[in-house]
Amino acid sequence: MQPGQSRKAILVGAIFGNSDPEEAEWSLDELEALADTAGADALDRMMQRRDHPDGATYLGKGKVREVVETAAALDADMLIFDDELTPAQGRNLEEIAGVNPLAERGLKIIDRTALILDIFAQHARSAEGKLQVELAQLNYRLPRLRGGERCSHDSEEASERGGRGNRAGGREARFCAGSSG
Repeated sequence: MQPGQSRKAILVGAIFGNSDPEEAEWSLDELEALADTAGADALDRMMQRRDHPDGATYLGKGKVREVVETAAALDADMLIFDDELTPAQGRNLEEIAGVNPLAERGLKIIDRTALILDIFAQHARSAEGKLQVELAQLNYRLPRLRGGERCSHDSEEASERGGRGNRAGGREARFCAGSSG
């Protein structure tokens, strides 16, 4: 979010297993305060009770559709999930919502971690602080990148580069546009 730019958000949470519903509400209260700090206005809060998070979509698909419909009805431009979403959950939620993650405008789907990193980015002042936040954001976003495929060719060359003194330690990943590996 850009400073001074107010976004309209739907806060989304879940009560898993035998968790206390009051704790879940308290967590959404805290998420709302974080959203406010980041410059977002919470238009609505939605919660689902489940035994455990859905591995594909965090919530059940029916509840996800309900959240997306509510966002559309309220003209919200952001869904903020109270827990950290896996990269797959984020992609699946974007697909169900018809989101283009590269578009400047439109519905954005973020989680608590991304929101907190955004707050740090907005408030970092020193060059060192800005770099630390940027590094944290990049580390968070790396497994969520799309479009690149991990290259497996040149593995001999990659292992040679992984020798002594190389910070990548042989674990580096090369990404190729349109390559099948």
